[in-house]
Amino acid sequence: QVQLVESGGGLVQAGGSLKLSCAASGNSFSILVMGWYRQAPGKQREVVATITSGGTTNYADSVKGRFGISRDNAKSTVYLQMNSLKLEDTAVYYCNADVRSPTGVRSWTWGQGTQVTVSS
Repeated sequence: QVQLVESGGGLVQAGGSLKLSCAASGNSFSILVMGWYRQAPGKQREVVATITSGGTTNYADSVKGRFGISRDNAKSTVYLQMNSLKLEDTAVYYCNADVRSPTGVRSWTWGQGTQVTVSS
């Protein structure tokens, strides 16, 4: 079983920056893709950014040029650097991992979520 623990959320003024971290634990599992999703009040959860084990990244159009996702495979940790934050970035941010068990079974795991609030 893989567990994800997020940190780094908080309150920031518009135009500011925050960095989220997500550490995965769980031996013997292969972590394939890691990513960040977010869910604002009254809205569906949406993908923000993803990164493969080889470092290929993808971003939602709304965050391109402002957010950067990175990954430390040795630490099984993924980061989300958020710059030029906007009011509409306010949401609960969830870490996600696409993992493969030693028997080859793939599954998704979610973190508990961390609140990011951008104020004017």
